Order: sequence, then structure tokens, then C-alpha cells
Amino acid sequence: MKRTITIIGAGMMGSALAFPAAENGHEVRIVGTCLDDEIIDGYIKTRKHEKFCRPFPENVSFHYFKDWKKAVQGADFVIGGVSSFGVEWFLKEILMNLDPKMPVITVTKGLMGLPDGTLISYPGYWESELEKVGIHRTINAIGGPCTSYELVFHDPSEVGFCGKDPAQLRMMKEAMQTSYYHISLTDDVIGLESAVALKNAYAMAVTLAVGLNIRWHGEDEPQHYNSQAGTFTQAVRETHALMQMQGGTFESEAIGLGDLYVTIFSGRTRRCGVLMGKGLNYDQVTEALAGITLESLVITRVMGQAVRRKAALGLLQEKNFPLLMHIADILDKGMADADLPWEEFTFEQFR
Repeated sequence: MKRTITIIGAGMMGSALAFPAAENGHEVRIVGTCLDDEIIDGYIKTRKHEKFCRPFPENVSFHYFKDWKKAVQGADFVIGGVSSFGVEWFLKEILMNLDPKMPVITVTKGLMGLPDGTLISYPGYWESELEKVGIHRTINAIGGPCTSYELVFHDPSEVGFCGKDPAQLRMMKEAMQTSYYHISLTDDVIGLESAVALKNAYAMAVTLAVGLNIRWHGEDEPQHYNSQAGTFTQAVRETHALMQMQGGTFESEAIGLGDLYVTIFSGRTRRCGVLMGKGLNYDQVTEALAGITLESLVITRVMGQAVRRKAALGLLQEKNFPLLMHIADILDKGMADADLPWEEFTFEQFR
């Protein structure tokens, strides 16, 4: 069945999702946010994103934010393509004004911390805020190890769609799945959303070891993998503990660990970790990467604050998260010495 899909947000992942949808024969409309006019200008002029290997299919059209209400008319569902910095904007500008019957799925990754240290997903936050004004809507989400430019390249990708309505999820899967884009479905929204958010903090932690190697041995020294593997092991251990705290399933945790793997090897989060390992503090990292959306820094701080709060309430032990708390301390306390607390990763277990 031919469908119409509107993507709101002209970032890399939102734009990349136009490819499987359009290549399945659907009409796809990409709508820029209020900050995306220049991106939409470029799309209209060249029909190509500068970092994508191929132009957009002919059945993809481009629209400015001022025309977003027209661009969602007749759509079968909306894909939210904003970053975590656009959470409030997407709530107030789009979700508050969109027909509650319109299915929505989002690629926005992150968690929000409550005063008691509880971490909630963005779909959960949006749904609760909409309920306060009498709007009843369920919001679906996408998570998994999938970089945008490799999706466009047709590199086989395994992701999860999560939500409360199986019929909506199956409709979206039917519209989006291709020979290279493979989709699992789950109602574990908090688990999947937690897993793919946690990976941002832990990918930065693992790549801290890359920066340390450069600081100790110089730019020309080949990468060393023992230290990366040691931090990866601790990242898996802490991710598992946090996923248990969140009540997530093993399947969601596995998707998150796959996302951790791919994030370690490329992109903004890796650059953050490497720079911190080389000795830069939070302000220096943000200055060095000015103009780049650094979601990993936000989620790491949110997680660190949540762990500290839960520890203060006696709900967990902070000492069980030495890797996360080390990264959080670098960000929150301006630590410049990024060397890792290796001995805190060790344990004794006799059976």
C-alpha cells in the first residue's frame, strides 16, 4: 500500500529515513524545523545532503517549517527528527498542534531526570505533558545501531521500533522495512529508549581510552585495544545494572549494546571522548566542537545526576558505577585529568 510519510526535522537521521520510505514507493515530505531553512534551501537546490552518498529519491519533497501543517495533511504517520535539544520545541510546536489521531514515531534519543532520580523517556515525557492539557496520544520511538550515512549507503541495519500500539508499529514497519533496513518491534519503550540513550555516555567513556593513548604516546602511535576493551567491559556491566533499574528487557539491552558498538567507532560522541582523554575539560570540548550537537554530554550529565540522587536516597550504590561517575565528574567538576579508575573496575567472585 502506498503511504504518505512526513518527517519533521531535517537532521541527518530524520533525512536518512526518507530513503527506505521513498525506496518503498511512498511519498515522503521532509519538513525543516524553524532552524533548518538553510538545510531545506540546499535540499531544494541539490536534492542531496552533503554527507550522503546518493541524492534523495524523486518522491521526496522538501518543505519549510512555516508550511508544516500543510505537509502533514493526508500523511499516514509523522517521523519526529529533532535532536534532544528540540524536545520542548517538538512538544509545544508540533505535538500540541497535531491531530491526536496522527501516529508519531521519533528518532530523538535521550532521557529526562525527575527529582527523585527516576529517568523517563522522551515519549513518556511528551505523553504525560500532553495529558495535562487533555491530549491523549501514544508516541512511538526508533532505536538501534544505525548511523544515518550508512543507512543511506544501504549497509544492513538492525533497529527496534517501540510503542504501546502494536497495530501502529506494524503499519510503520511495513512502510519502512527494506532489504537493508530491518525492524524489530517491542512495547518496551522505557527499556529501548534507555538503552540507546545510555550508549551515548558509555561510548564517550570507551573512547576516553583512545584519547588517553594519544596523550601518553602521541598522535602517531597505533591504537591500543586492551584499554578500550577494559572500558567496554565496564560499560556493559554498568549498562546492565542501569537497565535492570529501568525495568528494560534483555532484547532492548542487546540493541543498546549494538548501538554502543557502532557509536564507539564514529561520530560526535567518539570525538568528545577522545578530546576528554587527551586532557580537555567540558568547556574546552564544547569550544573545540562548536556548532556540533553534543547530545552525549547532556545524557551523561542527566545520568550522573540521577545516580547521585538515587544513591542519596539509598536506592543504589554510587560505587557500582565508577565509569559513568568518572565521566560525569569530568563534565560537572571540570576535571582535566581523565585517566580512568581502573582498579575500581575489578571484582572478586568465587562460586
